[in-house]
Amino acid sequence: MKKIFFLFLLFLTVSFDSQRTPAFDVGEWFKFRIHYGLVTAGYATLEVKEAIKNNKRVFHAIGKGYTTGMSKWFFNVDDNYESYFDKNTGKPYQFVRKIDEGGYTKNQEGFFNQDKNTVLVKDYKNDTNKTFTTPEYVQDIVSTFYYLRNHPNVDKLKVGESIVVDMFFDDETTKFKLKFIGNEDLDTTFGTVPCMVFRPLVQSGRVFKEQESLTVWISDDENKLPIRIKASLAVGSLKADLESFKGLANPFSIKVQ
Repeated sequence: MKKIFFLFLLFLTVSFDSQRTPAFDVGEWFKFRIHYGLVTAGYATLEVKEAIKNNKRVFHAIGKGYTTGMSKWFFNVDDNYESYFDKNTGKPYQFVRKIDEGGYTKNQEGFFNQDKNTVLVKDYKNDTNKTFTTPEYVQDIVSTFYYLRNHPNVDKLKVGESIVVDMFFDDETTKFKLKFIGNEDLDTTFGTVPCMVFRPLVQSGRVFKEQESLTVWISDDENKLPIRIKASLAVGSLKADLESFKGLANPFSIKVQ
């Protein structure tokens, strides 16, 4: 179970949309069931609220992940990730990372200076403050998800082509490469959902079997919702399925109910 909920948030970053219509708004909320086969390991939620930063109204996105049932006895997880980002540009102002994964804990906040291309990371656990240089269009892990849902290039991608995003995480900027696999109709509890399929390129060895062990199904509509995430791990496989939602900005496309 180690890192599962961080990985879950990472998987979500493969969601995109063209800029025809905003993909989300304040009030959006969804919940995912994370499971090994029929065994539920835990749940993850994402919601969009509104806040004030730099004297302007911004999006405040909150992601939570937690184990449940017997999984808590083996590996208890209680993760909280937050991001405050601009409603127009998608650039982040601040991130929050407060996690407890089987005793591995972090309690950090990051403050972006988009004019100077820096981020100040306050580590409350270790009582340190560090400033890092960042690229011009850097995102944090949660803001990446929402930024890419309004990305203009997804409809231009051909099968096998990739897109790269600069994402700041764990005191460094990572170039997160995402490859478009194709389209597929996915059978879900909501009905048959037309999906776009992506595969993030991840580092193999410690957690994943190989570099392309992740597959993500995204609704092929204006919401670009993550419908299913499948990961082939070093031991077994893990899935996260959309279980419930509310407050969508656009109609949810379903072929069969």
